Amino acid sequence: MGKANDDQDERSFFSEVPVRPAAKANPAPAEKPGYLGHRDRLRERFVSAGPDALPDYELLELLLFRLILRADTKPAAKALLARFGTLAEVLGAPVNLLQEVKGIGPAVALDLKVVAATAQRMAHGEVQGREVLSSWTQLLAYCRSAMAFEAREQFRILFLDKKNALIADEVQQTGTVDHTPVYPREVVKRALELSATAIILVHNHPSGDPTPSRADIEMTKEIIEAGKRLGIAVHDHIIIGRKGYASMKGLLLI
Repeated sequence: MGKANDDQDERSFFSEVPVRPAAKANPAPAEKPGYLGHRDRLRERFVSAGPDALPDYELLELLLFRLILRADTKPAAKALLARFGTLAEVLGAPVNLLQEVKGIGPAVALDLKVVAATAQRMAHGEVQGREVLSSWTQLLAYCRSAMAFEAREQFRILFLDKKNALIADEVQQTGTVDHTPVYPREVVKRALELSATAIILVHNHPSGDPTPSRADIEMTKEIIEAGKRLGIAVHDHIIIGRKGYASMKGLLLI
């Protein structure tokens, strides 16, 4: 047997290779697969009624139309949501787990991550260079898209200038499922290198519960004290979970 074509993936795999019938004088026209009409109707609803009129599984179906060309994508869309819960969690899921869902192979899983990265880049554009304290909703949306569904803890720092505009956004540390080592000296050092006058700390809880731990609170207070000596303010420490977020400032913990 010859080696399979490397370019073949599940986007073409779903269509069976037809067996050619014997030639007829007047062959009957081939019937279109039923899913093609469904695709047309769903596209028309998207155009006429807008995306808000479509539930998550239909919006995901529309996306999968582009990734899986010749198949009914409704079962795959519903299977993805059954496995991960929401559209945001589908796009936030790692490639290896996406591939465990029936109908989702390596190419489609990678394409879904490209969509997720595009959405994250758009969210970042909403806050880059802006006065973040007056764009709090956009800031939280960006942090959620970037961190809510990570399998390991990340410690992110948003560096602000004297007008509280975002000048840099960096992941300083990546840890385990429930711990990330943070070094206050390194946080302050990096702020000085970027000429930042204020910072916002952000980290995620892969467990899904954004409630601050005692260690989270103590570490934050250490960074606040270190920053005070050098004129760097800590505006907040936000903890991101799958279902929401917690603000230490809002909880009066700092």
